Amino acid sequence: MTDNHHQTTPSGRLRARAFGICFDGTPGPFNAITDVAGVAVGYSTLISGDGALVVGKGPVRTGVTAILPRPRAEMATPVFAGIFSQNGNGELTGSHIIEETGAFNFPITITNTHSCGVSRDATLRWMQRVLPAALDSGWGLPVAAETYDGFLNDINGHHLR
Repeated sequence: MTDNHHQTTPSGRLRARAFGICFDGTPGPFNAITDVAGVAVGYSTLISGDGALVVGKGPVRTGVTAILPRPRAEMATPVFAGIFSQNGNGELTGSHIIEETGAFNFPITITNTHSCGVSRDATLRWMQRVLPAALDSGWGLPVAAETYDGFLNDINGHHLR
């Protein structure tokens, strides 16, 4: 790691700090979300096909990112949370309970616009299978966020399952 790792990404691209955009606090050793103790991140990327768009066939350039805000053994314990909408145009399941309580206790997923529901459902199935105690209240409301990837991806092909 170089002395300027807070200024550039591992691939050498400039970060916001390199442009003089300041943030409160000091970055962690890797300037990453996983610098926060107990936070884990996983992802799956789907890439297939080339050429002109054929709905249902591709090209596919999409995926999902999952963030565990606490270690698995502590998932039943809520974390403080808040929401912010840059343009007021994105879907975020679980946003109302965050607004109401200022907390949540489920994984966060980020995926394409048309896969937000699939991602939410998959998170609940994962919780039921892996961490059933976190659902002791009898219900769960995972946070699933979307970002539009339709310029790159066959978004109407529903390739995430």
